[in-house]
Amino acid sequence: MTLEELRGGVERIRREWTESLPEACDLEALEQLRVQFLGRKGRVTALLGRMKELDLAQRAEAGRLLNKLKDEVTRELEERSLALEKAAVEERLTAEGYDLTLPGVWRPVGHLHPLTQVRLEIEDIFLRLGFDVATGPEVETDYYNFEALNIPADHPARDEWDSFYVGEGQLLRTHTSPVQIRVMKERRPPVRIICPGKCYRRDNPDATHAQVFHQVELLWVDEELTMANLKWIIGEFVGAFFGPDYEMRFAADYFPFTEPSAQVHIRPRGRAATGRHLGGWLEIMGAGMVDPLVLEEVGYDPERYTGFAFGLGVERMAMLRWGIDDIRLFLQNDPRFLYQF
Repeated sequence: MTLEELRGGVERIRREWTESLPEACDLEALEQLRVQFLGRKGRVTALLGRMKELDLAQRAEAGRLLNKLKDEVTRELEERSLALEKAAVEERLTAEGYDLTLPGVWRPVGHLHPLTQVRLEIEDIFLRLGFDVATGPEVETDYYNFEALNIPADHPARDEWDSFYVGEGQLLRTHTSPVQIRVMKERRPPVRIICPGKCYRRDNPDATHAQVFHQVELLWVDEELTMANLKWIIGEFVGAFFGPDYEMRFAADYFPFTEPSAQVHIRPRGRAATGRHLGGWLEIMGAGMVDPLVLEEVGYDPERYTGFAFGLGVERMAMLRWGIDDIRLFLQNDPRFLYQF
């Protein structure tokens, strides 16, 4: 075989390939065509085998021509294969309406409720300050909910806790203070706890009241604690939760289980003093020194130990943070509201 004969063979194979390729209408026919031209006994392979018949000086040119043909056939084979695969997928999609081989579409699975977000943040602040988290039952006895907290049956303060009774001497707890009593009966001072949880009262639902709400209460009992320690702890919380652009004040109040008792107010200033809260004092919690009668009830010596406590509403904190003016929005499970937080 001469070099000219090889050139003629290359052109003939190229022509036959160009004519045969459009006739391969599916992947099986395309594979047969590949074997026919590029297989071990294929036309291009056979022509490559005849290069040994050429003179040494002609083999380099022959190799260039044959490699160019092989590359062209291989490239066009791959392009045709991709086109046929795409056409097969489109045909299947048209017939089935969906493609199970495609990756799944991510669907959002939701996020924490805004009240849960606030509760967890409050817990995190006090955990960093060295407090433990304590919990207790939501169905309480009259003793833990009232009597142990210096609220006997004839105490006028009981009118402020309009309760849901579920049996003789049992009720849905009206605050999380019973958890403090349970913990103090089980532990000796020092006691440093916060008590988050759900509470129930027979309130008429409106923009600021709900029959189900959430509280976080704090208790610290140790030797030589004073109102100064209470003020410092609350100041640390206000700074961590609301930021530096708030000032705080105490106002006298009355609670049966603390003496003295106080309300804690905050007021925005600087950049925070905008909108409807401009310049106004806002109540955020009740607080005070634990009444000595409560300490005696749990077996603590009030001559040796003092303590302080405060309670705040999680809904109240959330409403202040985000400027929400209706507590009922938290309970309606409206995604349009919840997904904003």
